Amino acid sequence: MRRTLPSLAAVALLGFLTACGGDSGAISTATSTVTSSAEAPTAPAASAPAAVTPSAVPSTAPTTKPVVAAEPAPPKVPALTCKQLAGAQLGSAKVPFNGYPDYIPLLDGGWSGEDGATVELQKPCGIGDLDGDGAADAVGTVLLRAGGTGQFWSVAFWHNSAGKPAYRSLVDLGDRNPVTSISVSGQRATVVWLTRSDGRTMAELDIRRTSVYQLSGTTVTEVRHTDAPYTP
Repeated sequence: MRRTLPSLAAVALLGFLTACGGDSGAISTATSTVTSSAEAPTAPAASAPAAVTPSAVPSTAPTTKPVVAAEPAPPKVPALTCKQLAGAQLGSAKVPFNGYPDYIPLLDGGWSGEDGATVELQKPCGIGDLDGDGAADAVGTVLLRAGGTGQFWSVAFWHNSAGKPAYRSLVDLGDRNPVTSISVSGQRATVVWLTRSDGRTMAELDIRRTSVYQLSGTTVTEVRHTDAPYTP
């Protein structure tokens, strides 16, 4: 019994010491490692968006315009010529020449009637567009001799019908009033001719008249005229 007491006492003493001073026991040698923020691993930086160039942007607009077939231009009508008038028709049932009920067919610039009258195409002639259709028409001068000393001058208008003269109308200038020139511009015909003052004889021409005419269908209207002294 004496041999077991010391052992029991030692065990009791150890338990007492453990209960009273357990907190002062051995300090754990384990230490926690603290890493500074400077040494902390950094997350990979987000890459900046790539620059967008205009060529990289898809375009919704068509790169080329649709090709539209052009309509063929209408064939150009050749202009009338003064030479063509030598074989043209003069007058019509609607607008007769010097009272003739039908047209007069000119042949080589002339015509002779059964009544002895003759018609001659004169040189003054003008070519140009009279009605705005883009085709050049013709204005010519004709001289009627009906016997005696009478010489009746007229200015005739021909429309360009597919390159051929088609008679439209005329202006009667009277006895022995010759035409010296004709021109066409701005859809109007300018005719220069000679006449006389009141009281003068038929042979006395003392006025140079410039008349401007406008054609509408089969109607000719004198827009204006100016007179200047004339000395033969």
